[in-house]
Amino acid sequence: MSNEKREPSLVPAETLARLRQWLMEQVTRFLESSPQPADERALRCFLEEAYLRSQALLPAVQRDALLRQVLDGVLGYGLIQPLLDDPTVTEIMVNGAKAVYIEREGRIARSEIVYPNEESVMRLIDRIILPLGLRVDADRPTVDARLPDGSRVNAVIPPVAIDGPGLTIRKFSQKRLTVEDLMHFGSLTLNMADFLKACVVARLNILVSGGAGSGKTTLLNVLSEFVPESERIITIEDAAELQLHQQHVFRLEARPPDADGKGEITIRHLVRNSLRMRPDRIVVGEVRGGEALDMLQAMNTGHDGSLTTLHANRPRDAISRLETLVMLSGLDLPVRTVREQITSSIDLIVQTARLHDGCRKVTSITEVAGMEGDTVVLTELFKFVETGVGPNGEVVGDFQPTGMRPLFEPRLISAGIRLSSEIFGGGAAGAYAPLYARSKSP
Repeated sequence: MSNEKREPSLVPAETLARLRQWLMEQVTRFLESSPQPADERALRCFLEEAYLRSQALLPAVQRDALLRQVLDGVLGYGLIQPLLDDPTVTEIMVNGAKAVYIEREGRIARSEIVYPNEESVMRLIDRIILPLGLRVDADRPTVDARLPDGSRVNAVIPPVAIDGPGLTIRKFSQKRLTVEDLMHFGSLTLNMADFLKACVVARLNILVSGGAGSGKTTLLNVLSEFVPESERIITIEDAAELQLHQQHVFRLEARPPDADGKGEITIRHLVRNSLRMRPDRIVVGEVRGGEALDMLQAMNTGHDGSLTTLHANRPRDAISRLETLVMLSGLDLPVRTVREQITSSIDLIVQTARLHDGCRKVTSITEVAGMEGDTVVLTELFKFVETGVGPNGEVVGDFQPTGMRPLFEPRLISAGIRLSSEIFGGGAAGAYAPLYARSKSP
């Protein structure tokens, strides 16, 4: 007969949940009675002893996962901590207690995580926001926060959340992507990258437009890397996500009202304040209110080369949304005046989109060419054209120049940059010194 010890059988999820709860209670009592704060090593030793006392017989894989979950519940954010630690997960969506979804590589899938009840989700929300001096209750059922690593958090609870408390976490990428990364991912071409770098170096004002999750902030980060090291940059954001590599960067972050509704610092206030800070360039993470007017005025009064993003699905929609946001400034301006302000301030709209296969692309680069009557004239310079669907459901398409050359080309030439007509689809005429080494192209 064999003397080998047989591995215990897997136990049901209900049994694991009861054991997890019992271990959590033991750890809580241990922490409450301990005169000194316990570190992870001490907690793990106590947990292993408590597990032996429970006389439970779990397979090694279930035992290790259980102890890790309890530790995460004490030291981290419980069941979702492994998702926060997973670098391939970009977004976590807790839809009540029984449905947790994740985004990985642009695709959304349901995870296996299930909370025992809504109270568990509420405890998770409190664990995140209470150390930040925030609270959420029936009178203030929504809250925005940020984890210590920079990840953005939004929580919503009843009565506005009908199906129970919800939590959305957009993880902060620790790796700053470069333009070479975007080319490798197929988000844009080398010619498009060359053109965008030329526009940043020549101090054109650029608006990055796109829907939620389309890669606007990522592209803004990439564009900002082209700003010369010698310039002073002021960044203004709701939640700090930009990762500029230059040394002379001063970062400003808006502040929501506290639990008593006081102390709010708005993006608009920070934009106005930044004008007194001697900026060479102003980078606003996103315009979404009356600060749009202040941003346009800054762009039009000596702060060329500024960058910002906006929620819109098409370049024409971006112009319309800008008009609406300017109206929120409280000034009763005629529509034509607003449009003239926009056309004199914004030089270029870079449109991003997340396609149905989850990939993110620069779908259009469009010049704001001026006014014809009361209409803003837009000239598309590059576009992405879908041609079909691949065998794995991926979008197939081509980046195409339209053959149009921008009216602001003399500004590029004044900055010492001459782009050949090849970039715009007009053949290889003219001198052209590429802004990237061709060897870097994927």
